[in-house]
Amino acid sequence: MNFFSINHFKSLLLTLVIIIGLNTSCVDEHAGHNHAPGEHDHDTNEQVVIELDEPGLVKHVSWSKNATIYEANIRQITPEGTIKAFENKLEDIQDLGIKIIWVMPIQPIGELNRKGGLGSPYSIKDYVAVNPDFGDLDDFKSLVNKAHELDMKIILDWVANHSAWDHQWTIDHPEYYTKDSLGNFMPPNPDWSDVLDLNYDNEEMRIAMLDAMKFWVTECDIDGFRCDVAYDVPLDFWNLTRKELDAIKPMFMLAEAEQTDHHEEAFDMSYGWEFMHLMKHVVHGDSTVNSIDKFMHRQDDRFTKNDYRMNFLTTHDENSWNGTIEERFGSAEKAVAVLTFTIQGMPLIYSGQEYGNNKALAFFEKDEPTYVNPEIVDFYKTLIKLNNDNEALWNGEYGGDYHRLENTASGQVFTFQRQKGESMILTMVNLSDKDVTFKLLDVVDLSLTDAFTNKKISINDQDEIKLPAYGYYLLKR
Repeated sequence: MNFFSINHFKSLLLTLVIIIGLNTSCVDEHAGHNHAPGEHDHDTNEQVVIELDEPGLVKHVSWSKNATIYEANIRQITPEGTIKAFENKLEDIQDLGIKIIWVMPIQPIGELNRKGGLGSPYSIKDYVAVNPDFGDLDDFKSLVNKAHELDMKIILDWVANHSAWDHQWTIDHPEYYTKDSLGNFMPPNPDWSDVLDLNYDNEEMRIAMLDAMKFWVTECDIDGFRCDVAYDVPLDFWNLTRKELDAIKPMFMLAEAEQTDHHEEAFDMSYGWEFMHLMKHVVHGDSTVNSIDKFMHRQDDRFTKNDYRMNFLTTHDENSWNGTIEERFGSAEKAVAVLTFTIQGMPLIYSGQEYGNNKALAFFEKDEPTYVNPEIVDFYKTLIKLNNDNEALWNGEYGGDYHRLENTASGQVFTFQRQKGESMILTMVNLSDKDVTFKLLDVVDLSLTDAFTNKKISINDQDEIKLPAYGYYLLKR
């Protein structure tokens, strides 16, 4: 009730503001700015149309409803570290069952105040060019075209919060940047010393940033963006950006944030940091199994069914700065992965995870994953196929609701089901380091199929179920 009443109030308030605005002299805030034709010209009526749009109504592209996402670290995922070399891996990624590929930044990296030998890909020197170490624009266009031929989509990592120190804007438009009390350029925070904070109070900078994003849609036909540190960029910029980009081509937008208001007009999906950290705490005994259920109810209170949440065990940040999956989850990787792929949300695979990479990849130098467990690829293929095929696991409102199932070992074993129509998933995961025997409570006779062995299984509340330490059963219908 609160969600709808708040939105209703917002709509009334917006209507009042617009009525007042139409009865006062209107001045185009872009008047006098020297833009290229069609670059970002809006008349007053178009501005009003944007204001009238109701919040909470992000329209997801249809291909996202049962998608799994893959994060591609171009520098590290192949020995060559090039876009062309990564294109040669696309069929392997398609074979996993991936629908969306998030490509980490491919633009030239700043040299001034660079960290390490090669620098951070999030220190961008030119928003509309390709890092020559990775290839050229034609290589990226070829990558996008090949992905589309394989029925996959490409979203590009976008760094809107800051740029490199030697971006041309620092010379041509120093007003695009935040300044300290002495009028000097400054980083967003002291640790990010290789980048400069951009000034979103400057309307010309916003226009230039939006035009750079449009470039990659119109020139390369990408399908969306993953927006770096989206929480530090003003929400109104993202809201307008989504509308402008959707006018070219319907987008898929991922926010590096977990703010509810990002979902109202700008973003399809946000990060599931809290869930990832909670899984680590549970595995290490710092949180109880019951805390997972409490978390799920908090999510229901905060987010709507339309909001996609991204679930993951690792990303480029987690891997490089916080350790490998093995270091953070130990022997519980598969148990946590089963939860990550079956709880509400879209699952992510990071470069090398599908082959059991157990190496924390260097962030500022060339490195490569170590493929120490090739057989785990079949484990992830099974989970991804299940997400693709079983409607109960689809994303957002397309999938089934979460319902916890009580069991006689609730301190160690987490059990739940999701159902959509005739499709059902029943997940049982032992999150302890000891073997457990338990019964499911209040479960009528069910005839299901083991997702990993395809064996038929009948189960009821009288059956004793045995799970080894960090073991799991995943049943489907």
